[in-house]
Amino acid sequence: MIHIEPKILNRINAWLTPAFDENTQASIKDSIANNPKEIQESFYKDLEFGTGGMRGIMGIGTNRINKYTLGKSTQGLSDYLYQSFPNETLKAVIAYDCRHNSKTLAKVVADVFSANGIEVYLFEDLRATPELSFAVKHLNCHCGIVLTASHNPPEYNGYKVYWQDGGQLVPPHDSGVINLINDLDYANIKFEANNDLIHYIGKDVDDVFINASVENGSVGATQSAKDDLTIVFTSLHGTSITAVPETLKRAGYKNVHIVKEQEVPDGDFPTVKSPNPEEPAALKMALELAEKVNADIVIGTDPDCDRLGVAVRNSKNELQLLNGNQTMLMMTDFLLKQWKSEGKIQGKEFIASTIVSTPMLTKLAKAYGVESKIVLTGFKWIAKLIHDFPELDFIGGGEESFGFMVGEFVRDKDAVTSTLLACEIAAITKSNGSSFYNELVQLYAEHGCYKEKLVSLTKKGIEGAEEIKQMMTDARKNPIKVANGSNVIKIEDYESSIAKNMITGEESEIEVPKSNVLIYYTEDGSQVALRPSGTEPKIKFYVSVNTALQATEDYDDVEAKLDAKVDAILRDMNLI
Repeated sequence: MIHIEPKILNRINAWLTPAFDENTQASIKDSIANNPKEIQESFYKDLEFGTGGMRGIMGIGTNRINKYTLGKSTQGLSDYLYQSFPNETLKAVIAYDCRHNSKTLAKVVADVFSANGIEVYLFEDLRATPELSFAVKHLNCHCGIVLTASHNPPEYNGYKVYWQDGGQLVPPHDSGVINLINDLDYANIKFEANNDLIHYIGKDVDDVFINASVENGSVGATQSAKDDLTIVFTSLHGTSITAVPETLKRAGYKNVHIVKEQEVPDGDFPTVKSPNPEEPAALKMALELAEKVNADIVIGTDPDCDRLGVAVRNSKNELQLLNGNQTMLMMTDFLLKQWKSEGKIQGKEFIASTIVSTPMLTKLAKAYGVESKIVLTGFKWIAKLIHDFPELDFIGGGEESFGFMVGEFVRDKDAVTSTLLACEIAAITKSNGSSFYNELVQLYAEHGCYKEKLVSLTKKGIEGAEEIKQMMTDARKNPIKVANGSNVIKIEDYESSIAKNMITGEESEIEVPKSNVLIYYTEDGSQVALRPSGTEPKIKFYVSVNTALQATEDYDDVEAKLDAKVDAILRDMNLI
């Protein structure tokens, strides 16, 4: 029989008190008797706010998503709002995605806000995450919540908190909210709704958001170019079906083929193993449809519509999936071209990306005479840049994990506007006798050919969390010295905030918030980054290599050499 540790048992016993309903208590007692391993997993820790908010498996316990963990978070947030905005009429907006229990949990959150005297705007049905970010500012709210677990498996749900600028919680507000939540007793959660304070919203906000997406995502494609573009789109059973097709329609795109089998929102995601556009298998049905209709571009979005996967036709006219870095580079370059053509680049503009994304973005910025700002993983840090540098104009930014943000009207990654932008690029390049893919290769010829690869190792449960922790400890104690025959010349440790030159021994301070990330730099310009995921039970390894591309016709050979180089580095790290 599995022994339950006293610390965990104390957490369990706290949930066997009158503050919790009878069904919860009965389920806990049943699990103690019949599934002690599961009950330990459910109570061994509290769910934490990571790079994308709070995300976890649905169920009973402190380490699960349920009415009590979300109620506690909302109560703590309510208390913090009153501290932050005294003498103001507080307002919050709430959205939710297609996941199981999202609608019910969204109402729980609305109830707690309203019970605390906070006016609530609750979307009448599922909506895309970027629309929630937009709605925070549009409705002049103090905060926003979206119930989503992004691309995680069906058993997950989550809770993302947005501040009044439309960006996710960042310092100092994140720690302020978390401290109040941690100090809160479950018995002090106010669950009794004041329904007079809950207002349902829908099409009125949709229209304004979609029109703004059309305005921001359009980069000059003519109507004839739009008419000549054939698009295949899949929502992967998610929320994007509520916004993307209408956005493309209003922008003038008529040849849009939707994958019907994946059109209806469904929290089981029945046609895919994972609803993650980063996974090639997720776009299999879309690619098959694209061959039938001879599509120029294929786009798929994740369940809450903040990430997008893109496939375009390569030099052999075959549909090829792009990685997040490649999509980001093309989108950024086209935005920069548009700003330059309109005479809007005046030396006070910036683009942004993250420390584990392609270094090539900085080269793009230099070529156009704009600033490149690199931040920690997560779009909340890119949104914070907009807040912290009001004297600068934000053009766009992205990260390797298939997310992009166009301008500042949405303060999070936005697959609605980014889908339109990708189609605009495809339409313009095709009308000019080129293609999305050919223009990407041309970028590599101009700025250097970069290739990145991500390897994720899943480590579930208590043992998995300890294993990930130990892997990061070992990487710090015994750092990589050589990668594919090239010496490591610099190591950045974002947890200690120290960058060390491995040749001279000189150390310097890293001036970004602390994070559990290590990055190795080699003599030949390669980079290797390690970080535990903030939202999934994974540890991630990011490899970036590069070389010169003398001529676009050499791309296939050069890419093959870079792929071999990436694989050699991964073999050195025992990852393949």
